[in-house]
Amino acid sequence: MTATAAGWRCAAAAMAVLCHAGAASAQAAAAQPAPSFFAGKQINFICGAAVGGGYDALARLVARHLGRLIPGNPTIVVQNMPAAGSLAATNLIANTAPRDGLTFALIQRGMLLTRLINPGSVRFDLAKLNWIGNLSSEVGLAFSWYTSKHKTAQDLFEKELIVGGHTGVDPELTPRLYNAVLGTKFKIVTGYNGTADIGLAIERGEVEGIGDWSWSSLKKQKPDWIRDRKITPLLQSGLQNDPELPNVRNALEFAKTDSDRRVIELYLTQKKVARPLIAPPGVPAERLAMLRAAVAGLAHDPAFLADAERSGLEADPISGAAVDEVVALIGSTPPDIAERYAKAFAAPSQAP
Repeated sequence: MTATAAGWRCAAAAMAVLCHAGAASAQAAAAQPAPSFFAGKQINFICGAAVGGGYDALARLVARHLGRLIPGNPTIVVQNMPAAGSLAATNLIANTAPRDGLTFALIQRGMLLTRLINPGSVRFDLAKLNWIGNLSSEVGLAFSWYTSKHKTAQDLFEKELIVGGHTGVDPELTPRLYNAVLGTKFKIVTGYNGTADIGLAIERGEVEGIGDWSWSSLKKQKPDWIRDRKITPLLQSGLQNDPELPNVRNALEFAKTDSDRRVIELYLTQKKVARPLIAPPGVPAERLAMLRAAVAGLAHDPAFLADAERSGLEADPISGAAVDEVVALIGSTPPDIAERYAKAFAAPSQAP
């Protein structure tokens, strides 16, 4: 073999090795997943409730953990936007929030039915919002302060109870509905900014109680009230009774007709989806799927669940698909029940 031929053979062998290495490198690169869109990004997490309440506490709990479960581990920053019981936050998400997956919101459950009672202010369609998931279900509690003469649920039908209300939210909406449909005698003093504010009013003697305070939030915010028997539980509001309140009657027990019951059940449907998370319409499907999977993953995340326990918060996340089913159920409400529901809230907010 000539020197020249030997040289060509060596060169060919070297080229083959280089080509093989290059192909292997290309295959390895192709096998690596593309960097997540969320890597190095910041998510704006809007809380449609005031600082210090149950929604706010849950939002901050979620913000501490959700980023770990989203590919790319983005930073999550909470921004409170409590105006109009989450109406401002929901309208923002539906219309002007960026649709890139970097903005989503925790909204108050009243948004699920607000179109029926406040259509002029609603600029969103439930079916077009992206429901990421739900953080917990709730049972509401009506109670009186220990100095009040109200000691049983029946007392609510026989004498006036002055309660604090937050316009457009459960502490105002629930007693309004019960006055109109069931015949209770709540006298609602509105203008308070969330349950923390109403709690101060109760302690100061400005009002005698509240028509609806989430039981899970009450246990965290006012454990001394429960421990020291400073309140008298009167009525619970939920499609199912809370096992911790076995001796407290459910509002559904006082429905006199099937129509009464169906109107109250429609209202209580939102207790099932009590802490919903929404993203704007038009978020790319891949990013939305990541957010939905991350929220669903919280239900089995040991660090999140342990933190919730330490914080005294009840968190039982359910998937966005499960929320979609509830939204569809609300959308299929018979017209006569929807009309009666709307008329109930058009009535005066105070009992006669």
